[in-house]
Amino acid sequence: MFKIPVIEVISTSPWALLLLVLPILPNLWAILHIFRCDFNTAQEKMVWIALAVFVPLLGGIAYLVLGRRRGVKVS
Repeated sequence: MFKIPVIEVISTSPWALLLLVLPILPNLWAILHIFRCDFNTAQEKMVWIALAVFVPLLGGIAYLVLGRRRGVKVS
């Protein structure tokens, strides 16, 4: 059978799983928040989505710091 190194590391150390998943969480939260909110223009919304998708870790953190308050929740 083929051995996959990532699975071997995860099975030996639970911290490795945390280190793999932790950078993904701000990005996923940012993408979900962008879809649930309205922005001033459609272009602004598309820029935030593109930033979160194509620049994963930095895009998610940038949205959390700069863009989160620009969106208005849809009721």
